Amino acid sequence: MILRKLKQHLFKYLCLGVTILSVLILFTLIFHIFMTGKDWLSLDFLNNYPSRHPTQAGLKSALHGSIWVVVLTAAISIPVGVATATFLEEYAPKKSKIFYWFQVNIANLAGMPSIVYGLLGLAFFVRTMGLDRSILAGGITLALLIMPMIIIASQGAIASIPLSIREAAYAVGARKWQVVLFQIIPSALPGILTGIILSISRAMGETAPLIMIGAVGFIAFVPESVHDPFTVLPIQIFHWVSRPQADFHSLAAAGIIVLLAVLLSMNLLAIIIRRQRHKL
Repeated sequence: MILRKLKQHLFKYLCLGVTILSVLILFTLIFHIFMTGKDWLSLDFLNNYPSRHPTQAGLKSALHGSIWVVVLTAAISIPVGVATATFLEEYAPKKSKIFYWFQVNIANLAGMPSIVYGLLGLAFFVRTMGLDRSILAGGITLALLIMPMIIIASQGAIASIPLSIREAAYAVGARKWQVVLFQIIPSALPGILTGIILSISRAMGETAPLIMIGAVGFIAFVPESVHDPFTVLPIQIFHWVSRPQADFHSLAAAGIIVLLAVLLSMNLLAIIIRRQRHKL
C-alpha cells in the first residue's frame, strides 16, 4: 500500500516537473526573442517593405500576405470541414465501408507532413490548374492542410451532444435538417471553434507548403487580389534568419514578435466568440 502511494506521488511530481520544465523553456525562448527584437519594433517596421538595408526593412508585404492567405484558407476550410463532419456524424451510416474509408483517410491526412501538401499544391494547383504562384494557390493548399484537423475536431464536438437534444427537437416536429442546423451545430460550436483555432494557428505558421508553391521572401508591394504573388510572415522571417548580418537576425526576432501578436489576437477573438456561444 505504501509502495503504491509512493509510486503515485512520484508519477504525479514527475509529470509536474516535466510540465514546469516545458513552460520554463518556452518562456526562456520568448524572453530571448523579445529582448533581441524589441528595439526594432516600430510603426516604420510595420509600414516598410523588405529591403537589403536592415534599418529600412519592414514587414508590410508579408503582413498583408499573411492576412490574405489566412482569410482565404479559413473561408475554404471551415465551411467544407464543418459540413463534412456534420455529414459523417449525422447522415453517413456508421457501419458502412464508405464511412470507414472516409474516417481512415481523414486520420491519415491529418498526420501527413506539410511538405506533401506543398508538392500537391505545386503539381496540381500551380501547374495543372494554372493558378501560378499566387495567393489563391497558397490558400487552397493550406486549406487542404488544415481541413482534416477541423473535420476531426468538429466530429468530436458533434458526437458529444447528448441524444436528448435531438429527441426533444424531433418531439416538437422538427425535421432532420432543422435539428442539425438549429440544435446540433450551435450546441457543438464551442468545440468546433476550438479545432478551428488550432487549425488556423497552424496555417498561420506554416512555411514548407508555401515555399514549395513559390511564395518568395522579397515582395515589395501589397497584394491586391488572390492572383498576385505573395509572401507571408514565416517566410520573411526565414529569409532574414538566413542572412549573415546580425541586424537581420534581430529583424527576424522582431518579426517573430509580430507573428506571435497576430496569432494571439486571432486566438483571443476566437476564444471570445466561443465563450459567448457557450453562454448561449
